[in-house]
Amino acid sequence: MTAEPLERALDHDERLTRPTPLSEPPPPLLRTARESDLPELQRLDEEVFREVAYPAFLLRQLYDLYAEHLLVLDDGDGRLRGYVLAATTAISRDSWILGLCVTEDRRRHGLGRELMEEVLKRLRRCGTARVRLTVEPANGAAILLYRSLGFCPEPPGDGLRPDYFGPGEDRLVMCLALSGGG
Repeated sequence: MTAEPLERALDHDERLTRPTPLSEPPPPLLRTARESDLPELQRLDEEVFREVAYPAFLLRQLYDLYAEHLLVLDDGDGRLRGYVLAATTAISRDSWILGLCVTEDRRRHGLGRELMEEVLKRLRRCGTARVRLTVEPANGAAILLYRSLGFCPEPPGDGLRPDYFGPGEDRLVMCLALSGGG
């Protein structure tokens, strides 16, 4: 059981009333990204991924190629709170998750799971057979999420790929087999 933040208030006689739970912000709307989201998507990517954020020109091209599989979390206030991007190929039925993020203030509310479940549903619908992703080996929360969705370390061994993104940039490669269709 988790404790909820509490708010105290004074009644009309200025006595302290019983604490009541603070309201949480409403969940953001999960939707397909639009071209007009690109500047905000760049801001979000830089906020979350900092020095390894995608350059604006690459985000633009990824949007042009994979818009159907670029989903965002929109709070309705002009700021995006998360995104997931899956890349597909025309030659095979493979896909890669190229990015998943949720802003720090909206983590631990199931939003990353919601993004992943929706993109996986879309990938199944278009006939994708296998989805891969990479994750920093120290990112335990992300690894737990991916495992709970059925991803497993990709053979050989434990999926650890030393220097995957360059010297000292190890990554765990994980894979999920999808059933075709529906």
